[in-house]
Amino acid sequence: MAKTIIMYESRICGFCMAAKRLLKKKGWEYEAKIVDGNSELRSEMQQLTGRTSVPQIFIGDTHVGGFDDLAELEEEGELDALYDS
Repeated sequence: MAKTIIMYESRICGFCMAAKRLLKKKGWEYEAKIVDGNSELRSEMQQLTGRTSVPQIFIGDTHVGGFDDLAELEEEGELDALYDS
């Protein structure tokens, strides 16, 4: 069963756009949480991840990390298994 994907992102972030392209290429839907101008949402992201940069991506309960982490999982052939498990 496919898991829910949540991505904390900014509208002007190149890494966020790259992550969106990768998810779209795979045909996966995700919930966007835009942190621009939303200090509560940014604080929520920081509490959950310990990070201040965007994107921060969750697949189900797993914190994947940012775009580089997402791309590495894809390159290693592990992303589909994480999504489908």
